[in-house]
Amino acid sequence: MSKLPLIIKREYLAKVRNKSFVIMTFLSPILMVGMILLIAYLTQLNDNEKRVIAILNESDFFSNEFVTSESTSFVNFKDITLEEAKDSTASLGYHGLLYLPSEASLEIVANRSFFYSKEAPNSSVLERLELTIKERLRQERLRELGISTDEYAQMDSDYEINISTFDGVQNVKGINEIKAFIGGGFGYLIMMFIIIYGGFVMRSVIEEKTSRIIEVIISSVKPFQLMLGKIIGTSLAGVTQFAIWIISGSLLLFVALAIFNIDPATLSKGSVTSGMGVGPDQGISAVDMTMQLYAQELFAIPWGLLLFFFLIYFIMGYLIYSSIYAAIGAAVDNETDTQQFIFPVILPLMLAIYVGFFSVFSNPHGPIAVGFSLFPLTSPIVMLMRLPGGIGEGGVPVWELVTSLLILITTFIGIVWLAAKIYRVGILMYGKKPSYKEIFKWLKY
Repeated sequence: MSKLPLIIKREYLAKVRNKSFVIMTFLSPILMVGMILLIAYLTQLNDNEKRVIAILNESDFFSNEFVTSESTSFVNFKDITLEEAKDSTASLGYHGLLYLPSEASLEIVANRSFFYSKEAPNSSVLERLELTIKERLRQERLRELGISTDEYAQMDSDYEINISTFDGVQNVKGINEIKAFIGGGFGYLIMMFIIIYGGFVMRSVIEEKTSRIIEVIISSVKPFQLMLGKIIGTSLAGVTQFAIWIISGSLLLFVALAIFNIDPATLSKGSVTSGMGVGPDQGISAVDMTMQLYAQELFAIPWGLLLFFFLIYFIMGYLIYSSIYAAIGAAVDNETDTQQFIFPVILPLMLAIYVGFFSVFSNPHGPIAVGFSLFPLTSPIVMLMRLPGGIGEGGVPVWELVTSLLILITTFIGIVWLAAKIYRVGILMYGKKPSYKEIFKWLKY
């Protein structure tokens, strides 16, 4: 193993000195920040658009129900026909025309009302109009039943049951989903790192194999050392690139938001909810209390523990998959031949992301979530989705975490050993497209 550090250094320097690596390292944060700024700008621009709705109200059941908001304003037409109202709406460039006919009852008015527009109307506008008419129908039906609006408001008030732990600590709904998203973010980062830099390892092996330089290298270095050196060197280059991306991207985003005076909240604010307000804000203190509880739950997440196990699962998961990528690169002569082997490698990662999200969201301690967090090819992602809940009571049981790590380590040793056997034979094989059967034979050599 005395030559392993030299191989790692060679692979690391070869990657970081590559022109495309340097360009993408510094260009990617600029592109990402630019994309975020563009999304924020377009979101603000979209929110600033105000739609004008014309109303031709011939009925006696509506008066001031349609209230102008930030995103929608209403113009009332009077003493004109429906055709004249349509022509005026089109010529003035309004978003549409709401027609409320004159009928004997509100039920008939609602059934015979129409919204006219030049093209398909915005769904948020329709939802607001429907909500207003629905609320007016409800009030009329209550009046006919002899129930006042205030009485119905008392019966129809929202209710949320209080939730707490046995120790008396108050909980909030949806916190498990938030924790799963946080863990899923770490897992997704692992998946992307494996796919990107595992591919780098595979292409590096193929290039050296096709250029025949590998024949010179293995004359003085054992194949296993060469494979491990490539994996570690490439991963260190990847970590360097990711660190530069995170630091420079964060700085650029902070500076750009300050320069362009863009509110970061616009990135998470939808255009449907903004400006829909039907009435004044209510329950501000309750909202503040809920947000405080969410903040407390997020601070209670064992971030140090999560980052520690993220590094462990990150390293082990990457070493397992990059060993497989290196073996694939050694078994083929060009990237075209790798397609038959790549999909079975990526499939567990895809399953870990999608099945992991669904299973952890619904029941983080269910058999599917536990099984995928123990299976070594999916545990680096699924286990991280469960770890924000903590370890021990209420979180991941200690035995599951220990079992997952032991299985992962054992699998790592086994896969690296098998990959080294394939690498040792395949690295000198030329001119023949290998099959699964032939690769299985190489394991016996």
